[in-house]
Amino acid sequence: MDTRILKPTQEGIQLACDIISAGDVVAIPTETVYGLFADATKADACANIFKAKDRPQDNPLIVHISDYEMWQDTVAEIPEDAMKLAEVFWPGPLTIILKKKDIIPDEVTAGMDTVGIRMPSHPVVLEIISKTRLPLAGPSANRSGRPSPTDAQTVFDDMTGRIPLVLDGGECNIGVESTVVSLAGKQPILFRPGFITKAQMEDVLQKEVILSKGITEELAKDEKVLSPGLKHKHYAPKAEVTIINGDFEKYKLLVESENATALCFDEYADRLNVKTVCYGSQTDSKTQAVKLFHALRQLDEIGAGKVYAMMPSTEGVGLAVYNRLLRAAGFRVVNL
Repeated sequence: MDTRILKPTQEGIQLACDIISAGDVVAIPTETVYGLFADATKADACANIFKAKDRPQDNPLIVHISDYEMWQDTVAEIPEDAMKLAEVFWPGPLTIILKKKDIIPDEVTAGMDTVGIRMPSHPVVLEIISKTRLPLAGPSANRSGRPSPTDAQTVFDDMTGRIPLVLDGGECNIGVESTVVSLAGKQPILFRPGFITKAQMEDVLQKEVILSKGITEELAKDEKVLSPGLKHKHYAPKAEVTIINGDFEKYKLLVESENATALCFDEYADRLNVKTVCYGSQTDSKTQAVKLFHALRQLDEIGAGKVYAMMPSTEGVGLAVYNRLLRAAGFRVVNL
């Protein structure tokens, strides 16, 4: 299969709509990361996503919509709390899990009766959803287990020969996948941290949002999950990454004594006598989120073997950065 990269002109967007309507997959930018999109109402179309990514079948897909009418068509009920969050954070990087309608096949939800729904804010993907009038299933546009792509060339590198089209909408401005919260039960549960934080949702809902243990702990292989990003290998470079939690002087001693590559904050790069890859300022979690996946791929580009990563904050957007880095490190953390 030949894979084309096109700009999201009207011709490019129309071609994307035609490919999706025909049951195939297109890589499209969103505000978070690039996604692989197909008709969420057709099991065969969604099977093409799993095939292109080499994605495990028990890893559910998120469904993207462009308006509230489409939301009503895909879920059994929209509770008051879900509407409160949607009114504040949609369109945007928030996925809300609710009980699904039969229009969404089991292949999308890994056989579960719930589905994660998101209304993205990127104009290109919104236009395609609106034009096709189809809810679109869309995981990140990378080979399964690899860091998610935030630019079109990275998608092409992973997906050439696997999908027919990549729409090049430039760099994504958030850089980590959407926040995922479940409102399918009595208590809101945060399954994947992102740009929309736990505290922001609690301010809107005026109630506690519980953190899933899968955010910071490795789940059993046979455990069912409601959200993507909770099991299987994710976000990982070929290099062996370990997170180091400790002050800079101890970190410097360790990384230099073992001649490892440092995945570090910008402020410390020129103070280390080893190869360094930076992923933002220590005090700016939002910039870290934008840069992290590119930094993880950069480790492979420079041939890094052993990598020691500086520990990010676990507050606010920092929790999303830590969650992605933790999974990229295979949950290897050393406390100095």
